[in-house]
Amino acid sequence: MASASFLFYAELNDFLPSHKKQVRIAHCFTERASIKDMIESFGIPHPEVSYIEVNGKSVDFSYLVQDGDTIDVYPISATDRATSNISVRPKPLSVICFVVDIHLGKLATSLRLLGFDTLYRNDYKDEELARISSLQNRILLTRDRGLLMRSIVTYGYYVRNTNPQLQIVEVMQRFNLYKLVAPFQRCLRCNGLLEPVAKESIIDELPETVRLYTHEFHRCQNCNQIYWKGSHYERLQQFIDLVVGNE
Repeated sequence: MASASFLFYAELNDFLPSHKKQVRIAHCFTERASIKDMIESFGIPHPEVSYIEVNGKSVDFSYLVQDGDTIDVYPISATDRATSNISVRPKPLSVICFVVDIHLGKLATSLRLLGFDTLYRNDYKDEELARISSLQNRILLTRDRGLLMRSIVTYGYYVRNTNPQLQIVEVMQRFNLYKLVAPFQRCLRCNGLLEPVAKESIIDELPETVRLYTHEFHRCQNCNQIYWKGSHYERLQQFIDLVVGNE
């Protein structure tokens, strides 16, 4: 039986059981397989990987693992490996946008609140999420490792936290989004862009108290939802300040 040894660095250890963290792991195999498939057999999705070295030389995902190989696998955060001549990390996106799985609805709302183009529906199937991510070059955010392992997914991230308020901070830090924050520009319901709308044109759609005391309004260009600075506005602004303050 053939054997290769693997060492996973930094946050890639999040996917490993405690006895395999930060140690070199002997992996036995009977059939030759691509290094991508072997890495994912440890439960590590390929979008989380940036560089791979085999016996000190960088390789891509198509490399077929050989008996006796010594393999080092580095995460996206491993910027010190930038001099490697082969990277499996995809090219940076010119525009950051997301598609979010059905279990991360509050994270999707937070991203929209901060101005990020974020697709979310509570009836998305896994294959649809993967297809949207691939066709539209959207970063797939999920807590489903199997979803990230789908071969067509290029841009993706496994959200570690389960607390929604910590999830948005985690994603902001992971993708360095702080300078891109543009709050109150997207519809929280459908992700459409908001545009100013004259009070006179929507007066019949407003509650009586809002008609009397509010004069600035925005409407979603997609679903026509109307927004104004109501009692919730200060709470949302405090949330934004809290998130941005974690830079």
